[in-house]
Amino acid sequence: MRLKLFALAALVFSVFSNFAAAQGAQVPFAGLSKGEAQTVEVAADGLEIDQATNSAVFSGNVVIGIGDLRLAADRVEVVYATGDGAAIGAIRALRASGNVVFTSGGEAAESDAATYEIETGNVLMEGNVILTQGPNALSGERLRIDLNAGTAVMEGRVQTIFQTTGSE
Repeated sequence: MRLKLFALAALVFSVFSNFAAAQGAQVPFAGLSKGEAQTVEVAADGLEIDQATNSAVFSGNVVIGIGDLRLAADRVEVVYATGDGAAIGAIRALRASGNVVFTSGGEAAESDAATYEIETGNVLMEGNVILTQGPNALSGERLRIDLNAGTAVMEGRVQTIFQTTGSE
């Protein structure tokens, strides 16, 4: 019995080791800049501005470019930084909803909604999340990425498809 448990543990360890190697042990979107001054380009069908809440809402075929990052969604709310020392027009966060797609290089993530806290480097994607890195795919209900710490957590019935390397 003990030998069977050891063999099972070795098999599980082997599978997860291969998964990490296949994934390249990379945090999604690890190459993104966090909290740095960048140019933000936006294209959308419509724009509503609300001075009282310091926000702007882009709607309809929204496409946003920030450096190498591309964000597409049905609707994106831009939340501006406020308070002492906040530069005029400084963006604190992007809140996207409806057919959300983040892309950067060979990585892509899709979800129902997402929040990108630019100042803190935190990304939260929620609802039917699918992350692809090359030939590998990972899905779940929530994906939390901390760009500063270099960590990511997928939550809620996680499923994966990964390509292992041959031993030839």
